[in-house]
Amino acid sequence: MNLFSVGLMTFLPLVGALVICGIPSRDERSIKGVAMVTTVLTLILSIGVAVRFGQLPSDQQRLDYVPASVVSPGDTPKAMVERGLHPFQPALGERRAWIPQAGIHYEVGVDGLSLPLILLSTILMVLVVIYSGPVVKDRIKWYYAFFLLLETAMLGVFVSLDLFLFYLFFEVGLVPMYFLIGIWGGPRREYAAIKFFLYTLVGSLAMLLALLAVYFYSGGDGRVGTFSLLELMYLQPSARMAGSLPSLCFWGIFLGFAIKTPMFPFHTWLPDAHVEAPTAGSVILAGVLLKLGTYGFLRVLMPLLPDQCQIFGVYVVALAAIAIVYGALVAMAQTDMKKLVAYSSVNHMGYVMLGLGAAMMYLNAVPGNPALARASAMAVNGAVLQMICHGIITSGLFFMVGIIYEQTHTRMIGDYGGLMKVMPRYSGVFIVMAMASLGLPALAGFVAEFHVFIGCLNTGLSAAAAGLEGARTLILLTAFSLLGVVLTAAYFLWLMQRILLGEVKEGMLEKAHGHLRDFSASEYATMVPLVIATVLIGIIPGQIVLNLIDRFDTGLLMQLGRMLGG
Repeated sequence: MNLFSVGLMTFLPLVGALVICGIPSRDERSIKGVAMVTTVLTLILSIGVAVRFGQLPSDQQRLDYVPASVVSPGDTPKAMVERGLHPFQPALGERRAWIPQAGIHYEVGVDGLSLPLILLSTILMVLVVIYSGPVVKDRIKWYYAFFLLLETAMLGVFVSLDLFLFYLFFEVGLVPMYFLIGIWGGPRREYAAIKFFLYTLVGSLAMLLALLAVYFYSGGDGRVGTFSLLELMYLQPSARMAGSLPSLCFWGIFLGFAIKTPMFPFHTWLPDAHVEAPTAGSVILAGVLLKLGTYGFLRVLMPLLPDQCQIFGVYVVALAAIAIVYGALVAMAQTDMKKLVAYSSVNHMGYVMLGLGAAMMYLNAVPGNPALARASAMAVNGAVLQMICHGIITSGLFFMVGIIYEQTHTRMIGDYGGLMKVMPRYSGVFIVMAMASLGLPALAGFVAEFHVFIGCLNTGLSAAAAGLEGARTLILLTAFSLLGVVLTAAYFLWLMQRILLGEVKEGMLEKAHGHLRDFSASEYATMVPLVIATVLIGIIPGQIVLNLIDRFDTGLLMQLGRMLGG
C-alpha cells in the first residue's frame, strides 16, 4: 500500500483519538503533542495524496475511470454496471467488500471536487490545535479526542464513494460537534448543542429514507441493489420510480443537505451553534461542516436525481437569492461580533447555492449548447471556489473574534473602539479578512463571487438565447442577489469602523484588565497561513485550485446532460 493512501489519511485522526483516550488526563503535554503530531501527519498525507493526484493523466483523475483493458469492444461502462459488474478503477481509489449481500462496500477515492476540501479540512485542523493550546484549560483530553474523531468523520464524507459509508461518516460527525458545543461552549451551550443535533438529525433521517428508496430501485433483473455512487450514477434508479416518488426523494435528500449548508429557511440552528461553540468549534463548523451540505448537492443529489434537479433548480435559485439578501440584512442588525460572522455564513453560502441552482436548471441542454456549457461550468466553479474561500475567510474571522474575546471576555461590538491604536497587527489582519469577505478585488472572496455571478448571468442569457424556460427568472434572481454584495460591504465596513477606529474605549481596557496585547506566537501561527491563502487565491486562483475544480465541474455537467438525453 502506498504511504500516501486515501484510507490511511482518513483514519489516522481516529487512531490519534484512540491514543489520546489511553493517555492519563493529567498528562496534558502528551495529549497536546499527540493531537499536534496526528493533525500534522494527516496534513502531510493529504498533501501527498494531492501530489499523487496531480501526477495522474487527466482521464485517470475521474472517479468513474474505466481502464481500456476492462471494457470489451462495443461494450460500455453503463452496460457493464447493468450486468452487475463494477468496472470503475479510479487511480487513487480503494474498494473492499464490506456487506456484499446488501451491496455495501468500503469504497473511497478523490477527485477535483473532494481534494480541495480535504486539504482545507486538514489545514484548519492543524490551525485549530495550534490555537487551542494556550486557550483550552478544561477537560483537555476529551477536547482533542473529539476534534480528531471529527476530522476522520469530515474526511470520510469527502472520500466516500458508497452511499452507506457516506451516510455513516455524515452522521458520525454530529456526535463530536454536539459534545464540543455542549461541554466547551458558552452559557447557552446545552440549548445550542441540542438544537444543532436535532435539526441535523431530522434532515439526515429524511435523507436516509430517500437514499434507501434509491437503493431499492437500483436492483432488478437478477442484480442486487447497490450503494455505490458510481454505479448509481449510471443506473439512474430514479427513472424506474413511479408517480411522485422521485420528487419525494429529491426533497428528502435536499432537506438533509439544505439544513447542513444551511439554506434559508433551515438556517436557524446556525447562529446559536456558532455563538455558543468554542472558537475552534466555530472555525470547523464554518470552515468545513457547512461544506458537507453543499458537497452533498454535487456528489450525491445531482448525479442521482438530475431530472429532478432540473425541475426544481429554479426553487434552489430562489431560496439562495433570499438567503444572500436576508443573511446580509440580519448580519447588519447584530450587536454581537460572533453572531454577525455567523449570519455572514448564511449570506455567503447562498452564493454557493446560487451557482449550483443555476447549473441544475439546464442540465439536459448543456451537451448541445457550448455557450450554456461554459456558463454553467463557470457558475459551478464559482460555487465550489466559494466553498473553499468561505472556509478560509470565515474561519479566519472566527479566529479573530476568539483572539480578542480571550482578552476582553466580551463580543459586543459596542464595547469596542480604537483597537487599531493598541493592537495594530491584529487590526491589519482583521481588515484583510473582512475585506476578503466583503469581496475586495485581489482577495479570495472576490474571485469566487465573480465566478458565481458571471456564471449565473451568462447561464441565464445563454438559456434565453436558446429559448429555454426560466431564463428570465434566473437573470432577475441573480440581479436581486447582487444586492447582497452591497449589504455585505455595508455591515463589514460598519463593523471595522466601530471596533477598529475612533478613540480607545476605557471600558474595553477595563475588561482586559488594563492592557491589550497584540498577536502572540500561536496566534501568528494560526492566522498567517489563512492570510497567505486568502491573498494567493485572490491573485492566482487558477494555479492553486480553480483549474482542478474546472476539470471536475465541466466533466460532471456534460455527463449528467448526456444522461438526460441532451
